[in-house]
Amino acid sequence: MDAQRRVLADGAVAFEGSKILAVGPRLEIEREFKGARRIQKPNSILIPGLINTHAHIPMSLLRGIADDKRLQDWLENYIFPAEARNVSKEFCYWGTLLGCLEMMLSGTTTYTDMYYFEEEVARATKQAGLRGVLGQSVIGFPVADAKTPADALIRTEAFFKQFARDPLITPAVAPHALYTNSKETLQACRKLADRYQKPLVIHVSETKRENEEMIAKYGKSPVQTLAEWGIFDGLTIAAHVIWVDDRDIATLARKKVGIAHCPTSNMKLASGVAPIIKQLAAGLHVGVGTDGPAGSNNDFHLIEEMDLAAKLAKVTAMDPEVLPAKTALEMATVHGAAILGMSDKLGSLEAGKLADIVLLKTDSANMLPSFDPYSTIVYAAKAADVTDVFVHGEPVVRDGKPVKIQATPILAQARKYQQQVLLSISKKQ
Repeated sequence: MDAQRRVLADGAVAFEGSKILAVGPRLEIEREFKGARRIQKPNSILIPGLINTHAHIPMSLLRGIADDKRLQDWLENYIFPAEARNVSKEFCYWGTLLGCLEMMLSGTTTYTDMYYFEEEVARATKQAGLRGVLGQSVIGFPVADAKTPADALIRTEAFFKQFARDPLITPAVAPHALYTNSKETLQACRKLADRYQKPLVIHVSETKRENEEMIAKYGKSPVQTLAEWGIFDGLTIAAHVIWVDDRDIATLARKKVGIAHCPTSNMKLASGVAPIIKQLAAGLHVGVGTDGPAGSNNDFHLIEEMDLAAKLAKVTAMDPEVLPAKTALEMATVHGAAILGMSDKLGSLEAGKLADIVLLKTDSANMLPSFDPYSTIVYAAKAADVTDVFVHGEPVVRDGKPVKIQATPILAQARKYQQQVLLSISKKQ
């Protein structure tokens, strides 16, 4: 996925420590480098680590709690009450470990989060060995880790300082959305992000109802309102971005806002179809996100999201050529890196970049025959085809098994939390 989008048959990557030294034909790499460790996977495709640009990882412990609901109903009547009864530091820690386990086993090496107790999310992410852009939520009502937006901003600044120079963790501020925060809170979030040179993560124009209500309230679209208030004046990751017109897209492009496209979530909640073809044509970087697993999406499989992103674009446009497999893989790699402000470090296999690497086996029944690697990765591969994953040059998955964390205790804790959540729901009823 370098600038030339080279596909190397019988290729190899040499890396030392956290950095890639060289990428090229295997025989050339073997002549130039004599590594202390050599990994041979002749029946594999080697790709950059996948980048999940929008998720709520600790919500893995609420997986499937309220399916088949409309977004506002899902949030206000199920998710917010369940979170009020269950979310704690320990909940976020174990939920993140569960989510990281699922992500690493399916080829994700970097993810963007928006949730609570992000210092616990960071602790679990580092333990798993993954890379995270972790957004501390700011929202206009009392939540598990902050009674007020001001409290959340204090937590965010402490989080920024705690992980200021961490090689795996990039702290971010994450105001939930325009409809859940005031102008003053949103501008305070932008100011804090700029002071520490960190990203701002926010939901934008996810539903038709949200769009209409914000237009009625402010006299203009959410995009135009946020732009006018200066919220996009800095590194911004905007999730969903469905209900936007050509003027909005032009504004987002001018502000260089990164878009996190969440096809499964958008379909499952019937939120709409994001105009990603127009967004890409306008020069916007559009990545792929899973969203959260509590009703908007029930898994963290980015390979599946690539497949759905391509197919949803095709059927919406009634054009099978509109978003080819190569573009879908670009969205999950090079575009994802650009959205996070990490194009110089991630998204492609190139000398000098970080060694975030994924190997997929090609000798499974669903992967053979393989005539085009892009097609194979996007349309045929499954999470089970991921065999090896490296992050920052360190193995986190080897031969299909996690290296730094153990599945058994994580799954046991998930079962305990299932009972706790069920009990909290029954008490509500």
